Amino acid sequence: MINIGILGMGTIGTGVVEVINENAERIYQRTGERLKIKRILVRDLKKKRAVNINHLLTNDPEEILRDDEIDIVVELMGGLQPACNYIKMAMENGKHVVTANKEVISKCGRDLFEVAKQKGVNLLFEASVGGGIPIIRPLKQCLAANEINEIIGIINGTTNYILTEMTENKMDFYEVLKKAQELGYAESDPSADIKGMDAARKLAILSSIAFNTRIIPEDIYTEGISKIKPVDILYADELGFKIKLLALARKHEQGIEARVSPVLLPKRHPLSSVMGVFNAIMVKGFPVGEVMFYGMGAGKEATSSAVVADIVDAVRNRSNKNITLCTCFGDEKVIPAEQTESRFFIRMLVDDKPGVLAKIAGAVGDNNISIRSVIQKNRYNGTAEIVLITHRALEKNISSAAAEIIRFEEIKDICNIIRVEGDD
Repeated sequence: MINIGILGMGTIGTGVVEVINENAERIYQRTGERLKIKRILVRDLKKKRAVNINHLLTNDPEEILRDDEIDIVVELMGGLQPACNYIKMAMENGKHVVTANKEVISKCGRDLFEVAKQKGVNLLFEASVGGGIPIIRPLKQCLAANEINEIIGIINGTTNYILTEMTENKMDFYEVLKKAQELGYAESDPSADIKGMDAARKLAILSSIAFNTRIIPEDIYTEGISKIKPVDILYADELGFKIKLLALARKHEQGIEARVSPVLLPKRHPLSSVMGVFNAIMVKGFPVGEVMFYGMGAGKEATSSAVVADIVDAVRNRSNKNITLCTCFGDEKVIPAEQTESRFFIRMLVDDKPGVLAKIAGAVGDNNISIRSVIQKNRYNGTAEIVLITHRALEKNISSAAAEIIRFEEIKDICNIIRVEGDD
């Protein structure tokens, strides 16, 4: 009999209880052990719940963290604190820990893994990235012999749903956000998703594992999707692209490039077809080449599946300590965003008169940027929209050119600047 304590009983906690109860016999056949949920930490003991667990509830974390009979602690509280302290305390008391907490792992992972190593317990966190998509274990085990040089992915279901609806139904950003909240795809406070912070935390975890070096969310250039307008999506479509919020980490000779930002992806790119709340992660390495992981990136069923899989692993490997030791033994630096290169989509509103495009082209060229294509249309009230697609250029040169262009009296606005990924 394996006793489990659960910290937090929200949507995912409910799903975990349901999976353990419904698949009890299958788990027993695969592990030779029965799982018993002994205690669940909640804030409100009187709240009505979807599963019959009232006899298991407590609002005292000590009843779980210091109970010698509890073998595995499952942390599903979310947020940095007190979750991080509870995880540390559980391991210090000899308990294996399973968590879905991307913020804790991305910010405190190294210290927590050191505690796990010292105490001979396992810290498992497959559900912290990609919901039900297996990605942590493949990176740490199946691809361990590879030199990973790139990870790119759509790793936030909320923003992917919003951009999908804006693309397919021609809806405004805030209109879709409201719909996403009504459907439960977005939180009442969606800032972590729409500002890219959720994806940055996940990318910090993935890139730390892939490149064997410590990368935290603060290292990652992060930009959200709130500036994306329907007109940007229309122009992207006309040019053969779709707009996605992309998490990207690449290994270069001078260090690691890591960023989360909206990008234009060619329609033929595999990630362009990832729609709705689905996630996908592409990994490039040697000798494996390119592999892709795809599936539901969030939600009760997908995430609880990953959590219970980690519980099963913890049961199977109780005597094989530290199956997921920290692999951040390197010391790679993260390249500042202004020193990275990309192609760029630049949309401007300008006076509709001769010579404006020539002035823009001059400023762009003076900053060592070459133009790949130009669209000029949508004339109204004496103004016109100009859209440029550049060849690869340094980010700092794009910023310098934009600062110069906006000073021209003929330029009404630089409406948006979006990176372009995919085939050059």
